[in-house]
Parts: sequence; C-alpha cells; structure tokens
Amino acid sequence: SSGLTLSVSCLQPSCFGYPLSIFFIIINEFCERFSYYGMRAVLVLYFKYFLQWDDNLSTAIYHTFVALCYLTPILGALIADSWLGKFKTIVSLSIVYTIGQAVMSVSSINDLTDHNRDGSPDNVSVHIALSMTGLILIALGTGGIKPCVSAFGGDQFEDDQEKQRTRFFSIFYLSINAGSLLSTIITPILRAQECGIHSKQRCYPLAFGVPAALMAVALVVFIVGSRMYKKVQPQGNIMTQVAKCIGFAIKNRFRHRSKEFPKREHWLDWASEKYDKRLIAQTKMVLKVLFLYIPLPMFWALFDQQGSRWTLQATTMDGNFGAIQIQPDQMQTVNPILIILMVPVVDGLVYPLIKKCKINFTPLRKITVGMFLASLAFVAAALVQVQIDKTLPVFPAAGQSQIKVINLGTDNATVSFEPQIQNVNVTSMESTAYMTFETSQLLSFKVTSGNKITTQPTKLSEGSRYTLRVKNNATDIVAELLFDNVTSKPEEGNNLIRFINNLPDTINITMGDTSFGTLASLSASNYNLFPGGREYKITAIINSMPCSVTPKALGFGGACTIVINKCSGENLDVTYSEDIPPNTVHMAWQIPQYFILTCAEVVFSVTGLEFSYSQAPSNMKAVLQAGWLLTVAVGNIIVLIVAGASKLSEQWAEYVLFAALLLAVCIIFAVMAYFYTYIDPSEIEAQFDEEEKQVKKDQDVYEKQGEADSQM
Repeated sequence: SSGLTLSVSCLQPSCFGYPLSIFFIIINEFCERFSYYGMRAVLVLYFKYFLQWDDNLSTAIYHTFVALCYLTPILGALIADSWLGKFKTIVSLSIVYTIGQAVMSVSSINDLTDHNRDGSPDNVSVHIALSMTGLILIALGTGGIKPCVSAFGGDQFEDDQEKQRTRFFSIFYLSINAGSLLSTIITPILRAQECGIHSKQRCYPLAFGVPAALMAVALVVFIVGSRMYKKVQPQGNIMTQVAKCIGFAIKNRFRHRSKEFPKREHWLDWASEKYDKRLIAQTKMVLKVLFLYIPLPMFWALFDQQGSRWTLQATTMDGNFGAIQIQPDQMQTVNPILIILMVPVVDGLVYPLIKKCKINFTPLRKITVGMFLASLAFVAAALVQVQIDKTLPVFPAAGQSQIKVINLGTDNATVSFEPQIQNVNVTSMESTAYMTFETSQLLSFKVTSGNKITTQPTKLSEGSRYTLRVKNNATDIVAELLFDNVTSKPEEGNNLIRFINNLPDTINITMGDTSFGTLASLSASNYNLFPGGREYKITAIINSMPCSVTPKALGFGGACTIVINKCSGENLDVTYSEDIPPNTVHMAWQIPQYFILTCAEVVFSVTGLEFSYSQAPSNMKAVLQAGWLLTVAVGNIIVLIVAGASKLSEQWAEYVLFAALLLAVCIIFAVMAYFYTYIDPSEIEAQFDEEEKQVKKDQDVYEKQGEADSQM
C-alpha cells in the first residue's frame, strides 16, 4: 500500500516535495541551452569556411548576433508581463526559435545551390540571406524566452517551499551548463563529419540540424506539461512603471528649472507629485546599482571572444591529443567543464580561506578581481598568439617572388641567382627553404653540379612562389621552375600534398583514396587537400608493378612535396620537402587563458547577480536582470567597435589592446566601488510598511473621532 500512496502522490502534480511541472521546465531548459550553445559553437567557423568570410567579418557578425540575443530579453519580459503571460510567451517564441534553427540548418546545405556539383555553392547570397534570417529568428526566440523560463519555474512553488525553490534554481543552472557542455563537445564532432548528396563537405547541416531537433523536443516537452503548470496572470511590467517614474521626474525637473523653485534632495523626488514614495525609493535603489553596471560591459567584450577570436586562434594550432583529435571549436568546452569544477571549489574553499585571513572580500571587490583576471587572460592569449605568429610562413609581398631549390640528383649542386644576388649550395636529395627576391632584379639563375653548368633566364610573377627542380643527369643538368600555386596556409588543420616523380619511368600515384593521376619523369602533380593527423598509404604503379609505403602521420595545416625516388622490392623510397610548416603550437597552450577567464567568470558573473539581487527591492529583480543582460549586449557591441576601429594588423596587438582597455575600466570601477555604500532593501521596505501602518492607524483614529463628533 505504501508503494500505491507514493504513486498517487506523484499523480497529484508533486513528486519528492517538488511540483512535478518543474521537471518539464528543467528538461526544456537543458534542450534549449543545448540547441543555442551547439549552434553558437560552430557559428564562427561556418561564416569563415562555408560563407567564405574573412576573420574580421566573421567576428563582427558573430558578436552582432550575440548582442541581439541579449537585447531581446527586455522585449520578452515586456510581452510576458504586460500582454501574453509567461506560458504563452515561452510557447510562441519557442516556435519562432525552432523555425530559426531549421532555417539555419537549411542555409548550410551545400547542394542547395551547387548546380555544377564542384563542391562549393554557386549562389552564396542565397545561403547568406537564409542564415541571417535564421539568426534573427533565433535571437528573437532565445532572448525572448530567457527572462521567462526561470521566473516561470519559480512561479510553480508555493510560498512555504522556499527551500525547494532555491534548490530548483541550482538544478536549473546545472542544466544550463550541462546543455552547454554536451553541445560544445557534440556539434563540432558533427561539423567535422563529411556529408552531401553530390560532393562531400564538412557537415554543417547536421551540426545545425541536431540543435534544431533539440529545440523542437524542448518545445514539445514544455507543451506536454501544460496541464500541470501554475500560470500566473500578467500583472503589468515593473520596468514600464520605473521608466515612467524616471521620465516624469526628468520632465517635472525640467519644467521647474528656474531658481524660484526650491531644490529637492534627489532629482527623482521630482516624481513625488504623481508617484508614491515607495516606488520612488525603490527606483533610487535600482538606479544606484545600474550606475555601477556602466563599466561592466567591457568584461563581456573580452569574455564572449571565446567563441570568435579564440576559436579562430585554435584553427592555427595543433589539436592532436594523442588518441583524440580536438576540433578548434571544441576548445570552448574547457569553459563549462571548468565552471562545473570551479564553482564548488571557490565557494567551499577559496572564499572561506579569504574570510579566515580576515580579508573583507566584498561583492564589489570580487567583481573588480574578476575584471583584472579577464584582462590577464587576454595577456596570456597574446603571448600564445606571438608564439603562433613565429610559426606562420611569410608569403611574398607585392613586387617580390620566392624560390626554393630541390636537388633531385646524386651530386651536390650550387645555384647562383644573377646578377650576383645570392649563391646557395644544395646537397643531394635535399631542399632549401623559400628565398625571397625582388622580382624585377632577378634576371637568371646558374646551376653548377659535378662538372656541368647551365644558365637559364627567369620570368617570374609578383607575389608568387616557385620550386626550382635541379637534377644532374648523365648528359646534362635538368633545371626547371615549378609554379607553386599556394598563397596561404591550409585551413581547418588540412594539409596540401603534391608529388614529384624522380624515376626515369612514368608512374601512377594514389595516396589514401585520392588519385594523383599519371606523372611523367621529373614532372610534378598538383596539390591535393588531406585532413591532418592521419596516416595515408602511398601507392605508385611502375610498369604495372605496385610499390607502396605508409609514411609518418601528417601534421596539421602544412604543405609538403613528396619525391618518389625508387622502388626496391615492393617498398617505395620517398623523401619529403616541407613547403609550409605544419601548426606546431599545441592547442593545450590555450588552456591557461581559458582557466584564468573561467576564474574571472566565477568571481564576476556569479557575484554580480548575487550583488544585484541583494541591493534591489524584491519587486525590482526583473529590472536588474534586464540591466545585467544589457551589459552583455553592450559588451558584444564594444567588440565590433574596437575591432573595427583599431585597424591593428597583428592579432596579438588586438588582444593586448582589449586587455589594456579592461584594466583601465577595472581601475575606474574600483574607484566607483570604493564610494558605494551597501544598503539593505528589506530594512527600507520595512520602514515604509511601518509608516503605512502608522498612517492607517492615524486615519482610523481620525475616522473614529469624526464619528464621535457627529454623534454628539
């Protein structure tokens, strides 16, 4: 019978002392955050590699989208509180959100406009139009429901369930981080797959499609629980009242600006003709906190670059972690993992230790430390960038050409670039690095090998790279310039591979599943793209006899010329000549900057919300929530302005600029915090309650007095 009573009590919408409806809300939040962060994780790489935008435009559009996602919550709160109510707002905006995610997924289907089936879209503007539409709908959806879901969850509890409500908010935040963590691991894996009808491409439709499906699940789960929810009717929005009160005070103060009107203690007191004292006092408290919010956007300007600049930084790094290969967009998972680990450590260990040391670590001091740490994280990012820049190849500028020499013969060779520019010695089967020449000055080159000499005139194109193949034959010296059609480092960790046939016979070459076709003696193939970190078997068919070798695993982001020298038995003898060095700075070097930034987030973000709530009256929490989200939006707009206006060509310099700006803002905030006096809103509220009781008492006494007088 005890089992029976438990199930009956769960049928009454309550389970383990919690309203059953909140389980639907938590599942809904998990799916929604998975959907949002999953889509956002691959977004900047979708711009860069699919829409073919450069780093700056990709960063700009990414931050515009994030800013929009944090501006729309104000709209969502107004719709919910003044018109539709929370339930209907969540449902209707979730439908908009799901449509947006679906449109985003469709926009990334390569075959949509790839009529000639060459693997790249023929009409990019169609894809851009669709993805921008999708992003606007997503921003409306995610932003609009953001302020409603947590508040709607809080509405499900009775007044005597304070303990359960607090625990609900903890579980709610855990579901946000769990959704974000899982999606930032899973969607980059989906993106790295290859799919397509006519040609295989990176699988963006799947990377956006899974979040779209989860958003649909979130919507269905939320609607299924509909009958169990406690739906509070919209009671008007406090934000509109606060705005009207401020507006009236300014207008009234402007009307009475002449000197004959006595000054009032605070400019908001000019609203006392129309609004009651309590609302004016509450608005004063809110404005006091909002004034402190002014410097905070700078923190978010740095924090949100994890998804843009830091992800782009990871694309130029080596993601080989032994058994697993990390995608650049997966490095963002370091943040949610560290958050889950750090919050309990900081709360349970660091803060108590600081307290024991008799240091008064006030909330505003914590926020200041958070800003300082974020500035430090960007200094770390700049140091990593300097190391990356050292490994990047230098391509010829305008008016310049580059030549490398590869000696395919058995004798050493000396190459002289005329007129008397440079001499270089190349040993047998070796190659030089690229040498840079002024195109107009280089007229010819002379090759000396053994007892033979050959001289050839040069006609080079500006801004191009060439390989000079040299071989001392029995009769003469073969010296030919080969045009290297590579002007940038391969992206996404791919490698460029080409072959030179150093055999007397014509051969047929395949590497992995890629055929390089037939190569005549001393001729070279074109470059082909190969994903990094893998081993590919090279097979050469010489006079109908297969010869093969499995070379070392490829690195990431390099270019290499493989020379086929001879075939002994069935083993192929090859030598390598590096054209572009692979990425050598390991992605693990990004972990310190992520760690410092996560520490900053823990002391900044968690404390910020806590501080806001402790300094605001109970009915004004929504206004401060809106103000807090607004700081995130403004932060993302700052990235657009700074990155657009700075015109810095070096990425490390931009990181240092952001670090310096935040440090300056941090000092300003520290000064503002020093002059801030903490208040207890509940005490002030209690004073008003007391005054109101007194007024009511006096009124009752006055009424009784009046009755007694009339009876007399």
